[in-house]
Amino acid sequence: MADLIWSPRAIRDLDEICDYIANDSEKYAAIFAQRLVSLVERTPDHPFAGSIVPEYDDPNLRERFLHSYRIIYRVRGDTIELVTICHGARLLDSGLEG
Repeated sequence: MADLIWSPRAIRDLDEICDYIANDSEKYAAIFAQRLVSLVERTPDHPFAGSIVPEYDDPNLRERFLHSYRIIYRVRGDTIELVTICHGARLLDSGLEG
């Protein structure tokens, strides 16, 4: 099984998303965070189960979805790096190359 690393950006993204959801419901923000962390923690078991990020067409840059959110991660040998979490309606910026 691969090691999992959260980038500072991914941690910040999750905090900001949960703060936004908490404006309406702290309960649903906590549920969202729990589900996202659970999904991310299972990723090292099957790192190539996620889809290739279409904007980059890099087989090592993958994504999974939770509701409307894209969870972008990079496979690097025995390491999975959680790169960013963003709403599916937003465009990815160009800073994801590895």
